[in-house]
Amino acid sequence: MSNEAAAAAAALAGSAARNLQQRLMASGHERPEEDRCPICFDLIEFPTGQHSRLYTCCMKKVCDGCVLAAHQRRMNDRCPFCRTPLPTDDASKLAMVQKRVGKGDEDAISFLGDSYCHGDLGLAKDVPRAIELWTEAEELGSVNSHYRLGAIYYSGEGVEEDKERGIHHWQQGAMKGDGLSRHVLGAVEHDNGNYELAAKHYMISAKMGKEDSLNAINNMFKGGLVTKAQYAEALFGYRDAVEEMKSPQREEAKRLGL
Repeated sequence: MSNEAAAAAAALAGSAARNLQQRLMASGHERPEEDRCPICFDLIEFPTGQHSRLYTCCMKKVCDGCVLAAHQRRMNDRCPFCRTPLPTDDASKLAMVQKRVGKGDEDAISFLGDSYCHGDLGLAKDVPRAIELWTEAEELGSVNSHYRLGAIYYSGEGVEEDKERGIHHWQQGAMKGDGLSRHVLGAVEHDNGNYELAAKHYMISAKMGKEDSLNAINNMFKGGLVTKAQYAEALFGYRDAVEEMKSPQREEAKRLGL
């Protein structure tokens, strides 16, 4: 390749990288609809798995407040969203998931990928199968699968390490509003010494209500890497997001340790 061609290729690559960064920072500031409780329609607190319950019959994440309300109505033996009787064992849960997988439900496909990755629901651990399922799910629109694929490729756990590919999936997830993907992009940029970019990523996810991102900005402030104004902006944005996710039922569920 001639010097001119090499220079042109480098310029093109640089332009593409700048465009990607612009899109990354301009999009994905709102969390995806799958992070909302389908009953009260409010966003679920981070980490969503600790503040909601996933029902394999309909693959809906119901917040702890609405789960508590269902229990108070003595609806303990069925899903509070679709009213399907709850499965009693892993085989029944797996059958429900596979039924929805057969209908092309991206959330069910992603969940089945999680189950193969961890060897849950009586399945043998199978990371390659998990990757196949996550890839299918993200092509159907699953935001969670982008994070999963990013983590598996970046770490090289059970697959050949490919950090660039992992970062690509996190970028795709972040642009679709995934707060966890956004947070880990901030961590990657911080580790690479790109503190300005790291702060921008952390700022976005802190304003979504992600405490880890707020703590990261706090640590950067203590280290002189962000300004007092930036930390204050992140703090107030985080508080506003958390306040919007509160409800009397959710607070009661926390008090009861649901």
